[in-house]
Amino acid sequence: MDESANSPAAAAEPRRTLFDRLEAWISRLSTKSNFWHRVCSLVWLPYAFRSGISMRRITGDRFTAVLPFRRFNRNWYNAMAGAALLGNSEVAAGMYLFQRCGSDYIVVCKEMKYRFLRPCYGPAIYSVANCGDLELAISAGGEFNIPLKINVAQQMSRDKRERRVGECEIVFHCTPKTMAKARRIREERAIEEARAARTSAARE
Repeated sequence: MDESANSPAAAAEPRRTLFDRLEAWISRLSTKSNFWHRVCSLVWLPYAFRSGISMRRITGDRFTAVLPFRRFNRNWYNAMAGAALLGNSEVAAGMYLFQRCGSDYIVVCKEMKYRFLRPCYGPAIYSVANCGDLELAISAGGEFNIPLKINVAQQMSRDKRERRVGECEIVFHCTPKTMAKARRIREERAIEEARAARTSAARE
């Protein structure tokens, strides 16, 4: 028997349905501009929509996202709320990974550590300082974990400088959508086979 026929490389990828193609199109659309990002956030990320976080610049080696200094994001002593700074760290990092990985990956946060350095009394700027070897992980294919380090700074209104107010270390797990779909199909088939086997045994 030819073992190569059972290898992962030889296995046929699940056929993309109309829903899969529509989901990929919407995913790509959400990274085109802040307008479409906010439209998609209104439906799937209402917290990000209300906080107002937006992409400023995304390139191969530079990413920034801005969290405006709104009443929704502030605490009782008029500083940026810690929950807003922490929660939007995941949103900012996810936006960066989503742009770099494309619409063919499912991105899930596994671990996050945030360090508060000082209060933030203005808009918060999220910058990715380190993202590991992301290109190598993507080119290798399959699932992978990627660590990111994000610097969070307050935007100073007078001299336009930035004052660092926090830093975040976060780990994401990235899974190709085709792999996740194939796994789900295998699990569903295994459940159906087990159910059929129990039904057959009960009849006997």
